[in-house]
Amino acid sequence: MSYKTIIVNLAVDASPAPIVKVGVELAERFGAHLIGLAAADVPPLVATGDGMVYEGEIMQIQRTEIEKRLAELRTEFERLVPGSIRSEWRQAVCSPTRFLSVCARATDLIVTGEAGDNVFRAVDIGSLALGAGRPVLVTAGDVDHILAKTVLVAWKDTREARRALADALPFLAKADTVVIATIGTDSDESLRDSLADVAVFLEHHSIKVRTELIAGEANGDRLLTFARSIHADLIVSGAYGHSRLREWAFGGVTRTLMEEGSINRLMSY
Repeated sequence: MSYKTIIVNLAVDASPAPIVKVGVELAERFGAHLIGLAAADVPPLVATGDGMVYEGEIMQIQRTEIEKRLAELRTEFERLVPGSIRSEWRQAVCSPTRFLSVCARATDLIVTGEAGDNVFRAVDIGSLALGAGRPVLVTAGDVDHILAKTVLVAWKDTREARRALADALPFLAKADTVVIATIGTDSDESLRDSLADVAVFLEHHSIKVRTELIAGEANGDRLLTFARSIHADLIVSGAYGHSRLREWAFGGVTRTLMEEGSINRLMSY
C-alpha cells in the first residue's frame, strides 16, 4: 500500500511555502501525484444597526480579492513544485472545508496546516476528519518537512483507531521506530490482548513495533507527554472515539491533539 495521490491544502492567510514543501517531500517519498488546493468564501450578508445590508459591490470586491489570492497561491505552488513531480491545481470560492471534503474523493491523503478561527478562510479540522473519508495529516506549526522516523500510534480498540492504523501503513512501513501505545491499567488483560493483535497485524506487513501500556486514565495530555518522551515526530490516531458532541463538550484525546501544534498528527474517522 502507498499514497498515490496527495492533496496539499494551502490556507489563504498563511505562507504557502512550508505546506507545499511538505507536499513535495511526501510526493517524492511515495511517488505520488500532488494536488495543490486552496479555497475561501465570501461571508454571508450582514445587516447593520440601521437595518441595511451590505451586498452587491462590496461582496464582489471581496470575491475579487479572494480570486486574486487564489491566483497568487497557484503561482507559488507551481513555482515550488519541481517538474519531476506530477501535479495539478484546484481552487474555488467556497468553504475550504467543504471543498476539501469534496476533493477528497480524488486522493489517498489530505495534508493541511493548523485550523484557523475564520471558517470562511480556514479549514475546520474536526469537520474535515469527519466528512472526508480519507486520512488527514495536520502538520505542526510551519514545518516544511515530515520525517516520520519515530511514529506513535495512539491505540484504542475502536473502528476509528483501526481505520487510522490501516491508513498510516505507508508511513509506518518507512519509519525507523513504531510504538503502539494505549492508556489503561495493568489489570486490564483485554488491552494487552488488543496491543498484541495490532503488533502481529503490523508484523505481517513487515513492520516491527513495540507496544506500551501507559498507566492511568486516558487523556490527551498524558498521550502527548509520552509522545515527547520517545521523541515521536508523528502521532497516528482515530478521531472521535466518542460522539463528536461529547468530545467537544467535555474534552477528549481528539480535541487535545487538534489543539496541539507542536507535533504532526495523522487522523482518520
